[in-house]
Amino acid sequence: MTVFNIFTLLGGLAFFLFGMSTMSNGLERIAGGKLERILGKMTDRPIKGLVLGAGITAIIQSSSAVTVMLVGLVNSGIMNLGQSIGVIMGSNIGTTITAWILSLAGISSENFFVSLLKPSSFSPLVAFGGILLTMLSKKNKSKDIGAIMIGFAVLMYGMELMSGSMDPLAESPEFASFMTMFTNPLLGLAVGIILTAVIQSSSATVGILQALSMTGGISIGMAVPIIMGQNIGTCITALISSFGVNKHAKRVTAVHISFNIIGTAIWLSAYFILDAIIHFTFTDQAVTPFLIAVIHTVFNIATTALLFPFTKPLEKLAVKMVKDKKQKTKGAFLDERLLATPGLAVAQCREFTNEMARLSANMLLESISLIDNYNQKTADRLIAEEQKLDDYEDKLGTFLVKLSGCQLTDEDSNTVSTLLHAIGDFERIGDHALNIVNTAQEISDKNISFSEQANAELKIAANAISEITGLTADAFCFNNTSLALEVEPLEEVIDDMVDEIKSRHIARLTGGSCTIELGFVLSDLLTNFERVSDHCSNVAVCLLRIHDSLYDTHEYLNNYKSEGGEQFTKAFKAYQKKYRLPN
Repeated sequence: MTVFNIFTLLGGLAFFLFGMSTMSNGLERIAGGKLERILGKMTDRPIKGLVLGAGITAIIQSSSAVTVMLVGLVNSGIMNLGQSIGVIMGSNIGTTITAWILSLAGISSENFFVSLLKPSSFSPLVAFGGILLTMLSKKNKSKDIGAIMIGFAVLMYGMELMSGSMDPLAESPEFASFMTMFTNPLLGLAVGIILTAVIQSSSATVGILQALSMTGGISIGMAVPIIMGQNIGTCITALISSFGVNKHAKRVTAVHISFNIIGTAIWLSAYFILDAIIHFTFTDQAVTPFLIAVIHTVFNIATTALLFPFTKPLEKLAVKMVKDKKQKTKGAFLDERLLATPGLAVAQCREFTNEMARLSANMLLESISLIDNYNQKTADRLIAEEQKLDDYEDKLGTFLVKLSGCQLTDEDSNTVSTLLHAIGDFERIGDHALNIVNTAQEISDKNISFSEQANAELKIAANAISEITGLTADAFCFNNTSLALEVEPLEEVIDDMVDEIKSRHIARLTGGSCTIELGFVLSDLLTNFERVSDHCSNVAVCLLRIHDSLYDTHEYLNNYKSEGGEQFTKAFKAYQKKYRLPN
């Protein structure tokens, strides 16, 4: 064993960790917002969360990343503690898939097809395919697949380097003497904990152990405590991520730590008690990469099976570990930890923007209802909701700008662009709704009443504004381009209607059948109506132009009105008929 073997070992470890990180990041980008939708549907029951946790971790190859994701989701109030417990348990099972992939490195056979299963045989082809996709493809999704392939090949190359650098150790008496220290299970447990805590990846630590096992110098009895210690060491990532979060998010980390410590304590104790009674004959046998994968999997499945019926007690234990404080803790609007999984962060931003869309539409409907029947409680609630919209725009805008700097898929990048445009329009609709509330209060306080004709015209305009706002909210929330196409013709009808009502008002004012004060109030309402329809048009056009990969709003509108003339004209005439003003 020379210093160059150590250099090779460190280089192999670097390749291994880099490959794992590259592969994991690529898998996360491809998964995108699908993770969020799955999380929303499958965490209502612990068993669903268990399957979900195992599946997501197997996909992104990191139980630590899943736990950090859960901390961010719970801190943002998107998930609760109970929903996260099953996912945490499942992630421990899902992380074992890496060990199985790495165990293929131990395959040895002269048969061509069996040898082809060995990663060192096929990973060069995987790397070649990955580099072709990365260099030649124009689509981000294909580039991500290429990155996954390259990451896998680099990971396996690192594994080969590590195992190769350790070959001389097999004949070294000093190494054999050193390894006898690990017959002490507590020392093996400590090594597993510390090494995993430093690297922050149990999968990587298992890979190192599998590479070391190829020297033949590690027995099953030595490997068991190290493998169990790795499950505790991996908690360090979640512990670090829990700094600066609310009590609920801290409890996610508490569940993760207690789950792994309790499982390790029970099964390690059971293993050595049984060994003392039965005297296992296999403990002194040399462990192989395949056996390490088996031990790792059996231990994690057994721990989950043991503690899964006790999800409620684990939740109560976490609550006791992280006690309620007298001061009220406020959760983050969107936790920045979600930026580590951009696809998930985009999906959560979409959910909050959908809430803005619904809130602004409901605000407008209620503000219009106050024109004829003013109610102070409703007005106060609408004022509070408008402030909520302001907060949403401010926080979402800041988060989306940060998110736009992350590596995003084409679809997620388009979504971020749409959201950045839309949040301002929804906030402005809320502002105009508040203006209508103030005008309604003025009508009530001054006991103003419009003429019968003005009332009839105002009611038709209000109905049109109510429809366009609801149409826009539905189009945005469901990403429905068919509904979005209906918005622009209605906006044109509203513009013409507002101009006509203003012209009729001037005629009444000239004829003396209307006062200047009534004229100001009517003008305020009509101006807000028109501005609301403009913002609705902005949202709809943004949805449509990004869907059609166009980036100039005026160009898109001109194309729609000219090239899609028949569809536009048909909808325009239908809305004209529906909202025709009385003579």
